[in-house]
Amino acid sequence: MDKNELKIALEIVDAEIKKAGISRREAFKLAGLGGAAFLAGGSEAGAATIAKANSNAKGKIVIVGGGLAGVSTAARLMSALENADITIIEPNTKSVSYQPGTTLVASGVYKSKDELIYDTKDYMPKGVKWIQEKAIEFNPDDNKLTLSNKEVIEYDYLIVAAGITLDYGAIKGLEEIGDAYSVGDASKILKVFADSGITSVYNIDSSAHMWEQSQKFIERAKKEKLNAVFTAPNTAVKCGGAPKKVMYLLNSRLNEAKARENVSLTYYDDSGKLFGVKEYADAIEKQFIKRDMKWNFNHNLIEVDIANKIAKFDRHWEEKGEYDEDLKEHEILKKHQNVEVPFDFLHITPPQKAPDEIGKSAIGSAKGWVPVNKETLQHVKYKNIFSIGDIAAVPMGKTGGTVRKQYKVLVENLISVMEGKEPVSKFEGYTVCPLITDIGQVMLAEFDWTGKPTPSFPLDPTQERWIWWLLKVYLLKPMTMYGMLRGKA
Repeated sequence: MDKNELKIALEIVDAEIKKAGISRREAFKLAGLGGAAFLAGGSEAGAATIAKANSNAKGKIVIVGGGLAGVSTAARLMSALENADITIIEPNTKSVSYQPGTTLVASGVYKSKDELIYDTKDYMPKGVKWIQEKAIEFNPDDNKLTLSNKEVIEYDYLIVAAGITLDYGAIKGLEEIGDAYSVGDASKILKVFADSGITSVYNIDSSAHMWEQSQKFIERAKKEKLNAVFTAPNTAVKCGGAPKKVMYLLNSRLNEAKARENVSLTYYDDSGKLFGVKEYADAIEKQFIKRDMKWNFNHNLIEVDIANKIAKFDRHWEEKGEYDEDLKEHEILKKHQNVEVPFDFLHITPPQKAPDEIGKSAIGSAKGWVPVNKETLQHVKYKNIFSIGDIAAVPMGKTGGTVRKQYKVLVENLISVMEGKEPVSKFEGYTVCPLITDIGQVMLAEFDWTGKPTPSFPLDPTQERWIWWLLKVYLLKPMTMYGMLRGKA
């Protein structure tokens, strides 16, 4: 990412908002965008900045994970500490990426997956030591971890920002894929999916494959009746809106091709709601009905019969059993039924978990995630360990927009601990999901732990808007790559 790419993005936005008769500053002010002063001004001088190094606290900081969360945190720490000693453990030479763009690659809005992938070395903050190995063992009682090359690394403070694992192997029929990641080798995914109509937006390479499969599916839909199925699993997932986004986008592309009437679009979710916040769930339900998109709750994908193109779900529900006279309540019985659904096109949202070497380690938890105080992001047991991003066990919030709030809190709290103080900065659970509902339309869902919409602008947050499409497609990437990864946005 460089200023030229940011300039191009701003020129596109300027041209679009000019048609609406407003200025860039007026549009951003209306949007209430964080970091908008930077984008509106178009120069680094106008960026949202942090104070000059104002702490002489000392200590060796090790960050496990060199993606968005890890690199952004390192950059901000380098600016805040006078004598920063920071090491990032990250094996992938292209760990820095713009993952929110996978839905745009998968729908042909972005023309290439290369628009999402960057060289890690180009974003590694100056002064940070980078070790290109994987952390495989953790000994928090002795403040040590072991790398894939058997080297033992000592630390004073540890930040876990390793992201999540895509657990395709938990689905029968996809065992050959096993564990996969959002960035990196997708050869097993692509081999198993092949030309079957099975897709997934959760890996950058497989998102490009999804656009290829979508185009073939659309061509078929011009001539025959077809069935498209979209799934959401029984685990927490990063970007929980993605399964719906790709469904909306395929609907839009089918309409463009005048083939929509030949396709049934159905969403199968393990949960009992379309969105975790009622106001947005109600809005999505209306959008689904308007677009003739169907949905089923309490359906968890457990098997894929690739050869016969059948998705198998565990449909589950609860019923009242016998009445207990002592407890004065009915026994609750959990019921299950296997449901087979034929498909011509299948989008899989895989179950997700922390990498086993972390989730099953001494710094993990029974549920696999890194257990932290949800407000301070400090480990519940080890006070010199913090965690951030998708791997942290906080309610909701596995999005890049969440990390943008978290990393500032984490830096302030880590420095407080380094200075012998208690962490005082609090993360309030802010999450933002730019829910693409059509080509050219986005509902910007913002919320926190209150479970209510928390819009940062004076507009009805449940409405689909063109201005949020400009934000999603043109501005969020430069804001992330040019601002956040430098610890500024």
